[in-house]
Amino acid sequence: MRRRLPDIEDTLRILKEKRTRPQHRPPPPAGRALRGFMKELDGQFGQGASALTARWREVVGPDIARRTEPVKLVKGRNGGPSSLEIRVAGPSAAIIQHQAQDILARVNLFLGADAVQKLRIVQGPLRRAEAPPPPRRKAPLDAAEEAALLDSLANAPEGRLKDALLALGRGVLRRRS
Repeated sequence: MRRRLPDIEDTLRILKEKRTRPQHRPPPPAGRALRGFMKELDGQFGQGASALTARWREVVGPDIARRTEPVKLVKGRNGGPSSLEIRVAGPSAAIIQHQAQDILARVNLFLGADAVQKLRIVQGPLRRAEAPPPPRRKAPLDAAEEAALLDSLANAPEGRLKDALLALGRGVLRRRS
């Protein structure tokens, strides 16, 4: 025996009486769920190579930091020695190899006693870009040029437009001289 399909009135009545399934929601982002756990682990075991990367220049000094950068910190298995892998720019590897004990001592001072026992040196280009030199300050205009510029803008109304025109005029006059 076949079941009859509901007509429009029956369909509306059924939909009013019965609850529909809730809409599927995606799970929350994993980062949000793990944030507290990671903070707890970070406090317990330290930040590792990421903290070392952020303060590398302070830890090893400016001369070594200019030629190197930390890549990763590898914990030893079953209590074995842990190692720090650093990338060295080109021919500086020989110099860094001779300073390995000094670097290990400084890193262990930062991370804790015997945090790193071995230093692994990998030659290659450094990932970070050298910081550009700070911009040089432009010499101020001489008094005659400044007075001429102020006279030319005497009729301009006070406000942001006049300030912008003064800055533009100073820039143009500095380039000419």
